Amino acid sequence: MDVKVRKTVKVTMRDGVELGTDVYQTDDDPHPVVLLRSPYDKDMSVTTIDALKFLRAGYILVAQDTRGRFTSGGTFNPFFDERNDGEDTLRWIAERSWCNGDIAMVGPSYSAALQWMVAAGDAPALKAIAPNITASSYYEGWTYQGGAFQLGFMLTWTVLHLSLPAAARAIKAGEASPEAAAELIKTYDDIWDWFTHTSLGDIPVVKQFAPYFADWLQHPTDDEFWRQTAPRERYEHVTVPSLNFGGWYDCFLAGTLENYQGIKRRGGSDAARKPRLVIGPWAHGVSLGEFPSGSFGLMANAMVADVTAQTIRFFDRHLRGIQNGLDDEPPVRIFVMGANQWRNEQDWPLPDTQYTAYYLDSAGHANSDTGDGQLVLKSPADEASDVYLYDPHNPVATIGGQTFLPGLVLGTNCGPRDRREIEGRSDVLCFSTSPLAAATEVTGPISLVLHASSSAVDTDFTGALVDVHPDGRAMILTEGILRARYRNSTREAELLEPGRTYELTIDLWATSNVFKAGHQIRLEVSSSNFPRFDRNSNTGGIIAKETEAEFIPAVNRILHGGSHPSRLVLPIIAR
Repeated sequence: MDVKVRKTVKVTMRDGVELGTDVYQTDDDPHPVVLLRSPYDKDMSVTTIDALKFLRAGYILVAQDTRGRFTSGGTFNPFFDERNDGEDTLRWIAERSWCNGDIAMVGPSYSAALQWMVAAGDAPALKAIAPNITASSYYEGWTYQGGAFQLGFMLTWTVLHLSLPAAARAIKAGEASPEAAAELIKTYDDIWDWFTHTSLGDIPVVKQFAPYFADWLQHPTDDEFWRQTAPRERYEHVTVPSLNFGGWYDCFLAGTLENYQGIKRRGGSDAARKPRLVIGPWAHGVSLGEFPSGSFGLMANAMVADVTAQTIRFFDRHLRGIQNGLDDEPPVRIFVMGANQWRNEQDWPLPDTQYTAYYLDSAGHANSDTGDGQLVLKSPADEASDVYLYDPHNPVATIGGQTFLPGLVLGTNCGPRDRREIEGRSDVLCFSTSPLAAATEVTGPISLVLHASSSAVDTDFTGALVDVHPDGRAMILTEGILRARYRNSTREAELLEPGRTYELTIDLWATSNVFKAGHQIRLEVSSSNFPRFDRNSNTGGIIAKETEAEFIPAVNRILHGGSHPSRLVLPIIAR
């Protein structure tokens, strides 16, 4: 197959800025077009989508550097120019002689976010989108979660993937001094040290090359700054069908699920209200085969899901009108961990879900995995409580889960990691079932309801769902956090009254896992997960501006039983 490539064609936006754009085609005849827009270098980005498969299937591929990145002019300001630039690019493509008038969009992460923005805009040539591992809001589930700043992801993304390329470009263009090169290397080498840098806005390379980072810190609530770009605010404007991919350990899992559910309820056309969803055993950019050995023991051939082939089949149906049987298949496909198998479903959450409360119980000594914490199916009649000291100077470390931290092998930091290292701490409460007599499937959204108090005016509460194996391994499945000042709404902060008991609901996102017979279901409760999330200083102040000297400890109490039925609500599937 001969491929003709036109490199870095300049496409002019409505404000005169030119964006570098590559066109890949096998001939000059009109064909449907697949568009990929990326801030990570269009040459590299096409390798993430298996470009040759699209060309072999009869599509033309167009790849573009977003505004202010690599070969494109203008200034990069994440999210805010993307709808207009995407619309202008689609119009330019539709006017080319080699385009038959039908265009689809692909790409993961930020590239997937761009798809939702354009789909909600004015783009008549757009016929379908296939967003992969992306969010429904750039506040909740991207920059913040439960009101807590997603420090690990945001600093990793901003320093390594945004600031460093921007700095290298400025040095090459003579817009930055040679000394900036040394600063680049130092910042990269010291990335882990920056997680403990409490004045986040003062990190030199971020301050110089990513000024938008300061904007994110200045908007700690879900205000209009965030809502103007959030896909979930504009589902009614989307009229094209979508094929949504996500991963159980992806840092954008909650957003992927919300996009599917939101567009199904509120989409602007019949086609939009029939989305498809695929959730695999993946983290952000990592397949389960890249996680540490011994995680779940999944066979590589059980994990394989040809995302590109599924995407082409979806586009064939909606751009070419091919009757390929897709319409007759269930719209949801999930990988069930533990059982280690792919399964088709009629909807998400699964229609036959039995939401079951597992109540917290102890004699007041649930501290650590050697304590007396239990999960029981009947709420205890007697009230008790467990107390621990949360000291932000000594936070609980992030181990596994839906995180995104730097490293040569991302999978060493995320996914199904053994939590025994942190479960021995006195500030981690562990509540476990007895060994299960029969296999129990948990598939769906998970919530944790805590009756809690604190000695501080603000603190965090965290929860994690863990699969405890007979050999003692405690493998994390999913987790969540709530910054107590945002207990009623992430749009407005309300400080705590010290010592007063509040009912708090923590979103633990979702999973699909079969707890095998002999395993235990465990809940971890604590007040930190660092550096995935920033540490709550417990002062009620502006955390991003405080120093460690201002941090204070908090005595946090979890009440359960009696009139305070703290509980973990699990989606049980009985078939």
